[in-house]
Amino acid sequence: MKIAVVTGASSGIGKEIALRLLSLGYGVIGISRNIKNEDFNDEKFSSLQADLSDESSTLLACANLKKQNISLLINCAGIGRFEPHEELSPHAITKMTFLNLSAPMLLTNSLLRSLKQNDGYLININSIEAIRASKFAGVYSATKAGLKAFSDSLFEETRKSGLSITNINPDMTQTNFYDELRFETSKKEDEKLLSSDIADAVEHILKMRKGAVVSDYTIRSLRFGISKKSL
Repeated sequence: MKIAVVTGASSGIGKEIALRLLSLGYGVIGISRNIKNEDFNDEKFSSLQADLSDESSTLLACANLKKQNISLLINCAGIGRFEPHEELSPHAITKMTFLNLSAPMLLTNSLLRSLKQNDGYLININSIEAIRASKFAGVYSATKAGLKAFSDSLFEETRKSGLSITNINPDMTQTNFYDELRFETSKKEDEKLLSSDIADAVEHILKMRKGAVVSDYTIRSLRFGISKKSL
């Protein structure tokens, strides 16, 4: 049985992807701060509790995972704060940068040999903000653009191996990502993405002929929509 690691697996896109991988027959190691085996009720699932915004917790998780035989790594955990840059706290800046960029690079560093040996897959769940500029998103966009640059460079670095690397850039997706923000996805079905849309993209990538790689996979809602929360 092939083993996948999914970060941010306790909710939102990460949980939807983990469920999809279980249905495809993968064993899944799900990483999150409070995740438990019982959250999935599947013998193929195992949980690894880690705070990927914290360096020591992330390095401990990397050490534990390095002992595993991993065929698929999906970096999905992330956080966003969208405010004028001078209003962001130093803690918000460092947390966003570490969780969105440093943690995926550290996890990839630990698992890369295993992924290459297994002709595996590295899939980074990024953001539409990696390929466009939006106001109040300077730090978030920088972390996502950095993750895209990392994926693109690693793709070139590992092309002599059997590793497939894909950067998925979703538009606004209905998840708990927006719980603490001042806006959220539109209520209209054609103005937002669903977590299942991203899981569909992952499944598509895994079922493609191994000789072909979609290195960048951008998913947009048919129409643009956004809802501002009432204060």
